[in-house]
Amino acid sequence: MRLRLAVALAALLLPTAAIAQPAASPTLPAPAEGAAPAEAGRAPQLPTPQSTPLIPTLPSDRTDLAYGAYQRGLYVSALKYATARVEANRNDTAAMTLLGELYAQGLAVPQDFAEAASWYRLAHEKGDANATFALAMLAMDGLGLPKNRAQAETLLEQAAAKGHPVASYNLALLLLPRRTEGGDERAVALLERAAQAEIADAQYALAVLYREGRGVPVDRIRMANWLARAADNGNLPAQVEYAIALFNGDGTARSEEEAARWFERAAWRGNPIAQNRLARILAAGRGRPTDLVEAAAWHMLAAQAGLADSWLDDTLKTLTDAQRKAAADTARERAERLEFGIGP
Repeated sequence: MRLRLAVALAALLLPTAAIAQPAASPTLPAPAEGAAPAEAGRAPQLPTPQSTPLIPTLPSDRTDLAYGAYQRGLYVSALKYATARVEANRNDTAAMTLLGELYAQGLAVPQDFAEAASWYRLAHEKGDANATFALAMLAMDGLGLPKNRAQAETLLEQAAAKGHPVASYNLALLLLPRRTEGGDERAVALLERAAQAEIADAQYALAVLYREGRGVPVDRIRMANWLARAADNGNLPAQVEYAIALFNGDGTARSEEEAARWFERAAWRGNPIAQNRLARILAAGRGRPTDLVEAAAWHMLAAQAGLADSWLDDTLKTLTDAQRKAAADTARERAERLEFGIGP
C-alpha cells in the first residue's frame, strides 16, 4: 500500500504529458531543437516517487529489530518484534505504525485495512508523522475507514507540518489544479520541502513550475538544476528533459555528449522519446560518433511504441539490407531485455 496510496493522487490531479513529435524537416536533424517533451503550459503527470517508502529507513542506532526484520523481508519476525514492543510500551508509535503497515500490505497477516487504520490512528494520536500520513491516504481512498477527502487533506496538512516530505508533495498536488490565489506559491513551498528531502517527483515538479512560471518567476537555470537532481534520483521524465536541456544549452552549459548519455539512460528504461532522440543523435553524429545501424535499432524501438519520425526514415534509407537486418536483430534483442528490465 505504501507508495500506491502515497501518490495515487498524482494520476488523478495532473494531466498526462504530451509527447513532442520530432521535427520532420531534414534541416533539423538534431533532437528536440527548441522543444520540450511536455506541452507548454501543462504540468506533466508525475510518477510515483519510488525512493520514498512510508516506513522509514532503519533507525540510526541500528538496533531496531522490528524494522530491521521488515526491511529484510522477515515479516513474521517483524510482526513478532513490533507486537512485543507495543505490549511493553503503549507509546511506541514506530512499532504501531509498523503493525499498521503489515496489516495494510497483508504481510505475515491477512490484509486488513480496518486493522491497519486502527494501528495508524493510535500512532497518529500520539504524534507519529508516518502514521498520520498513512491514515490520510487510507481516508483519501476509503480503505479501512469511510472515504473522506477533506479529512485526508487535513491529515496531510498535519503530516506535512511534522516534516513528512511525501505529505508535502501530495498537498502540493492537491493545490496546483485549484489555481486559487496564493495556491501556486504555497505549492512551490511544499514542493521545496519535499525536493530538499530528495523526493525525485517533487524535484521534477519544481522544474516544471520554474519552466512555466507558476508560483515562481520563470527561471531556466533553476529549472535545469532541479531537472538534474530529479534525473540523478531516477525520475524518468526528468532524465529526458534534462537531456534536452543539455543538448540545447537551456538553463545549463551545452553538452551534446552529456545529453547523449542521459538519452541513452532513459532509452534503456523504455522511454520512446529518449529512444528517438538517441537515434537522431547517432544518425546526425552529434554527441556520439555517427552510427546508422545503432540509430536504426533505436528508431525501430521508438516506432514500435508509436513515435514516428520521417527525418529518420529518410536518413536511414541508405542502409543496406545487411545493415537493416543487423539493426532489426539488435532492436528485437533490446525489446526483450527491456521487457524484463535488463539494462545494457
